[in-house]
Amino acid sequence: MDMANALLGRFLGAALAASLLLPLTGCTSADDGPRAAGDGSPVVVAPGRPGEQSRTLSPGQAARQRPDDSPNAADRAYVRRMIEHHRQALAMSALAPDRAAADGVKRLAERIAAAQGPEIGAMERWQARYPAPAGGAGGHDHAAMPGMATEQQLRELADARGPDFDRRFLALMTAHHEGALTMAGEALAQGNNGAVEEMANEVVAVQSAEIHRMRAMG
Repeated sequence: MDMANALLGRFLGAALAASLLLPLTGCTSADDGPRAAGDGSPVVVAPGRPGEQSRTLSPGQAARQRPDDSPNAADRAYVRRMIEHHRQALAMSALAPDRAAADGVKRLAERIAAAQGPEIGAMERWQARYPAPAGGAGGHDHAAMPGMATEQQLRELADARGPDFDRRFLALMTAHHEGALTMAGEALAQGNNGAVEEMANEVVAVQSAEIHRMRAMG
């Protein structure tokens, strides 16, 4: 399934979940009395498919029919890898104040740090809420992640000053952001958890804009 189909499926699932959770206690119309169970407890109306009648459910039944967004392996891998990916972006951005020549590069590095630091915190809180199954996390090679700078590239960036730093920083960070988009796309296509989907969509929106800005600066 490509990313467009994955996003459409998630949108339809979210719309169904929202419709299932609309309580109708006390609602009346010209044809109906109050929408409540015989004992007065609230009920939920689940819209039927085209040509089918709606069904009346209890809140418990409606909750059980909500789409399951339990984290899967793709969700867990994305969060685990993206934490390390963001940490490298922070490390590169931390070099800019003392080395960059252009104010635009310094401001860009500041924005990256301001955005990705809190994102790391959000992902770590997600991991605490959804701990990986015993023995299920698995190892991974950080250097193999899309867009990651090599140790040699990081040393050369740290040694650079002025316009040379600006050039290296923009090239490395553009590639880094492009790698993040690749990882976010994989999570959106293969993941199952709504919170991870939101995080990945945020990465796509913010880092796509920053890529355009860096290309214009270069």
